[in-house]
Amino acid sequence: MTFKLGLTGSIGMGKSTTAKMFADLGCAVWDADAAVHRMYSKDGAAVAPMGGAFPDAIVDGEVSRGVLKEIISQDANALKTIESIVHPLVAQDRNDFLAETKAEIAVLDIPLLFENGAEAMFDAVACVSVSPDIQRQRVLARGTMSEAQFESILSKQMPIADKIAKSDYVIETDTLEHAQQQVRSVIEDIKQGLKNA
Repeated sequence: MTFKLGLTGSIGMGKSTTAKMFADLGCAVWDADAAVHRMYSKDGAAVAPMGGAFPDAIVDGEVSRGVLKEIISQDANALKTIESIVHPLVAQDRNDFLAETKAEIAVLDIPLLFENGAEAMFDAVACVSVSPDIQRQRVLARGTMSEAQFESILSKQMPIADKIAKSDYVIETDTLEHAQQQVRSVIEDIKQGLKNA
C-alpha cells in the first residue's frame, strides 16, 4: 500500500527543489507540470485534442505554450476549454503513475492542489513555504516574468497562509539544509505512522 503525499505551495517557494529531495530519499515523485510538458510534446496525449480546439497552437507537432498564452489573453473562454482537455489527461497520467509505483511513499507535486479541491485524494498534504520577500526575489531572479505577471499569478493562487492551514506538514524552504531536515522528518513521520497502522 503506497502512502500518497500531496506536495503544494505557491510560485517561487521551492516546490520543485523539495520534490527532488523526496526523490533523492527514495520516494516516487510525480510532477503535474512535467506531465503537462510531456503531453504538449511531439506525440503527446494533448497534441491532437488541442489541435482540434486551437489549430494555431500546434507548432512543429507540439503544443506551443507561447501561442496558448496569446489565445488565453484574447479569448476569455479559452482557458476553460484548455483545462477541459488537459485536466482529464493529467488525472489519467497521475492514476497510471500511482497504479505502477511500488514505492512506500509517493509524492505528487501539484501546484494548484487546494485550488482544484484535490486534497481528498491524498493521505496527507505537505506545503512548502518561504517569506514573501524571498519568494519575490526567487521568481524575479529567474528572469522569465515581469513583476506584473508574478502578481497576476499570485492573485490566482490561494494565499499561502490558507494553504498552510489546510496542510498536514509545512516545509520551510529558507535554506536547502533546513528544507532537507524537514523533508527527512516528514518521511520519518509517515513511515512511523505506516508501522503503527
